[in-house]
Amino acid sequence: MNPIPLAVNDLTIARGGIAVLSGLSFHIDPGHALILRGPNGSGKTTLLRTIAGLQPPLDGTISGADDQIAYMAHADGIKPTLTVAENLTFWAAVFGSRSIDAALNAFDMTGLAHRRAGLLSAGQKRRLGLSRLVVTDRPVWILDEPTISLDRSTVDRFSDLVVGHLSDGGIALMATHIDLGVEAAVLDVSVHRARADSASHSDEAFL
Repeated sequence: MNPIPLAVNDLTIARGGIAVLSGLSFHIDPGHALILRGPNGSGKTTLLRTIAGLQPPLDGTISGADDQIAYMAHADGIKPTLTVAENLTFWAAVFGSRSIDAALNAFDMTGLAHRRAGLLSAGQKRRLGLSRLVVTDRPVWILDEPTISLDRSTVDRFSDLVVGHLSDGGIALMATHIDLGVEAAVLDVSVHRARADSASHSDEAFL
């Protein structure tokens, strides 16, 4: 793994065509993590979606993203009619990985490998969604509230996975309200709230 730094410079982002954050700049070197904080509705999800390339910024630049990113949103991104193993095999094929064993082991999903994903509990679905990170082999992880529905022991597993990812030279950008026990810088996005009269062309097609 040999990513380049992820850099955001003077970024302005919008939700529904209205600017929500502006003047946002940060830099994450390989082997480091940044945690986003801020109240609900402050723009954390919109920022992550913009960096992941799912919607355009109104202004500013993003570098070091391109094809390096693995993005996980609030939704688990699983196919309910496929088994756990089939879901991971699908994503492994998309990202060019050869084995799903490490992904199954990461969140103790081996015993559930042949269960249809639609029959999993909320916590198990989240574990499956997070297991997908292992097969992506992408150096930049962008994660939106990754620990939703997880119990304490699984949060610890996730924290260990992130620490291992950083140790391998990966990058993590996460929005979370809990202490993951991961050494990371913290950015409160609410200090970059855009002025109420800030607006530009609509990006609703990307929401």
